[in-house]
Amino acid sequence: MPFQTPSLLIGVSARIYYPSGPVLDLGGVWTKTLHYLEQSVAHWLIAGGALPVMIPAVDAQSVVQRDQLHLGYYADALDALVLQGGNDVAPQTYGQSPLEPAWAGDAVRDTYEMALIRAFVDAGKPVFGICRGLQMLNVAFGGTLWQDIKTQQPQALEHIKTDLYEHNTHPIEILPNTHLASLYPALRHARINSIHHQAIRELAPGFLVQAHSPEDGIIEAIRRDGPGFIAGVQWHPEFRPKNESATFDDTPLLQDFLESARALKEAKTYITTESQHAIR
Repeated sequence: MPFQTPSLLIGVSARIYYPSGPVLDLGGVWTKTLHYLEQSVAHWLIAGGALPVMIPAVDAQSVVQRDQLHLGYYADALDALVLQGGNDVAPQTYGQSPLEPAWAGDAVRDTYEMALIRAFVDAGKPVFGICRGLQMLNVAFGGTLWQDIKTQQPQALEHIKTDLYEHNTHPIEILPNTHLASLYPALRHARINSIHHQAIRELAPGFLVQAHSPEDGIIEAIRRDGPGFIAGVQWHPEFRPKNESATFDDTPLLQDFLESARALKEAKTYITTESQHAIR
């Protein structure tokens, strides 16, 4: 889909890369920490006619301090928020301790994304979570996670196969009488890619399950009940190959998210224009 007017600016939470080795201290500003936007996420939004804008994170070691980066400014300037996939959510973020050191997660990113979610929700802007993003939404609103599906739910499917990555797929069931079902009225079962070892354990209050894995009950899509758009999926819609028919077509899901953002933007523009006319 080509770029649309008026333009939609979609904020995307940053993935964070931390240097594995010591950073050379030359007595100045020197860091190897990277904040980045995955190409596939950017292209997914561009394909929907929107413009992606990565929102940088700030921590105690940053050159810019937290009080210099008011995330509310981003929420006011941007039309919606996408939470990228990536590192595990830290168990401490939902009141637990890591069962294994490898599952310690990224507490810095958790804190940053929790603040991002609050800012965009307070501004009334749509928020959509991808994989980790779904998990982060659940935790931000009071839910918990399975730290490792294979360990804690051994009867479950293999939701991640490192040798297959996004080519690992499994069925989902879209639950009836949900918003997701309304977007796909002729579809009840589909296949999605699966690249996660954590999953929702306790669903956050106020959220509804939109889809699950029928073989093991793992939650695959959620949406907050009531007005507004706060939703997430456990799979990666941005990884679906073009013109590939074997897996779930996420185009209606993307367009629903962007149309929600566009409707809010157009309503705000209309109110602003009417107010200016009234002053004149």
